[in-house]
Amino acid sequence: MNLRTIKKDIEFVTNEFLSDCLTMAEYKGNEKDAEIKALIEAGLKLAGETFDKVNAYPKENTRAYFNDVNKCLYEGFDKLYQDLSALVK
Repeated sequence: MNLRTIKKDIEFVTNEFLSDCLTMAEYKGNEKDAEIKALIEAGLKLAGETFDKVNAYPKENTRAYFNDVNKCLYEGFDKLYQDLSALVK
């Protein structure tokens, strides 16, 4: 896994999440706007923090570091998707 691939993954996952949030905002109308806005802000914060981690990678043991960063990214967005799904119910 290289730096460019990880950055593309971050962008892809973030864009998909934002797209799903905006779709949900359109679907639910004004009744869930505050909750969806909070999820969008959390998603953008997670992406920013992940980019910061990627840009400050150590020169040694990078494979394990990037695997950990990737794991944190997907676990974070998984939780956000669970929160978004809870809004649908």
